[in-house]
Amino acid sequence: MTQPLKPEDIKPARPAITMDARRVALQVLNRVLIDEGYASLSLDEIFHQKNLSQRDKRLATAIVYKTLEDLVRLDFALDQFLSDRSALDRKVLNVLRLTACQILLMDRVPDFASVNEAVELVRQMGFEDMTGLVNGVLRSLIRSIDDLPWPKEEDADYLSVTYSIPQWLADLILSGYPEAAARAIIAFRSQDHAITLRRNEILTSQAEFETLLRRKVWAKTPGRLPNVIRVSGASDIAMDQDFLSGRFSIQGEGSMLAALALAPGVGAQVLDCCAAPGGKTCYLAERMQNTGRIHAWDVHEHRVDLIRAQAERLRLYNIRPAVRDSTVFLERFEGMMDAVLLDAPCSGTGVMDSKPDIKYRLTQDGLSSLVSLQETLLSVNSRYVKPGGVLVYATCSILPQENERQIERFLESHPEFTPDDLPETIPATYREQKGPFGLQLLPHRDGLEGFFIARLRRR
Repeated sequence: MTQPLKPEDIKPARPAITMDARRVALQVLNRVLIDEGYASLSLDEIFHQKNLSQRDKRLATAIVYKTLEDLVRLDFALDQFLSDRSALDRKVLNVLRLTACQILLMDRVPDFASVNEAVELVRQMGFEDMTGLVNGVLRSLIRSIDDLPWPKEEDADYLSVTYSIPQWLADLILSGYPEAAARAIIAFRSQDHAITLRRNEILTSQAEFETLLRRKVWAKTPGRLPNVIRVSGASDIAMDQDFLSGRFSIQGEGSMLAALALAPGVGAQVLDCCAAPGGKTCYLAERMQNTGRIHAWDVHEHRVDLIRAQAERLRLYNIRPAVRDSTVFLERFEGMMDAVLLDAPCSGTGVMDSKPDIKYRLTQDGLSSLVSLQETLLSVNSRYVKPGGVLVYATCSILPQENERQIERFLESHPEFTPDDLPETIPATYREQKGPFGLQLLPHRDGLEGFFIARLRRR
């Protein structure tokens, strides 16, 4: 006789992926993979347009990020059943991708229900003639799910397919690091997607910050830096009343370290030359106790508005935002600054884990252009540093050509600058890892964003 189920044997059903969540996920994937949009911004914009439940928002977000995170792997699987993936309309291809993601990597919906809904999505987009192909490819994928010819470790495309990274980018990382380190960098997937909070050092004492946090229902763990908290389970944290009143900020710890490396004194004259959206600018202003002056430049007016909004929220009055092209030298500022922070436009490869769309937006030509831009920015903005002053160059990249090699070239052509020790405001754990040209943070090793920080002093 069949034994009755015990309460502990009954597992709660996971919420099904609704058609609304699928439609939104597809819309975002189309923006990212066809129109070169940003996943996080596209999700936010579409969520504001659609009247979705919180559950559907979470489901759509999960589909988008999981599909982007494993895109190369999904394309490899689909290629076993497509004669020419590039010949497909890209919107149809994205339906195949998000459905393959559900079949191979998620378990919320029975496989054949996913297929039926994929066919319906394609039909709703006006591709009736493609419904047969979509149905056939996905059903073939389901039948062959245990027999897919995934690359073996000795195969040239193993790292690219297994960890969903473009082959050229995997090769670049392998050429820039010892093999074991490169493989660890490529393979890294964080299970911790917490948000990092730091208190406003002008408005909030540490005791007040701790009291404030105790009132929140968020899951909280200490950060890697002193007086920093990582929180999980926070919904719409940017609408939290304490955030809106300026009691704390959301900022990654790698970004905080870049600001700490500058360590300007009270009353200093500081330039943050690629400042938007203003996180490091505001942290510097707080560290300077609202004294001196921080010139915060960005080339786009709408991004300068973001700096102004942050400074106003945090009640910081020593920040001077301005629309400036930092590649153009301004003679009146030459030799004026005690400290210059150049957090340069970069590949973003240090944050690929949290922003997987970066992997597919970056190209080899685009990387070459970025390296050239960084070189120009270094050359121009270093001229604003007064003798004895400090220049900090930072990127959220793990690629040596944007980091160590960039600084090495700069020092060769600018003998008036020399590498400087990182200040003690940066924990010894990280200071001890500094190389001859700067500190390279690696997510798999350091538990922070992949940041590079070089502190240089003008003789």
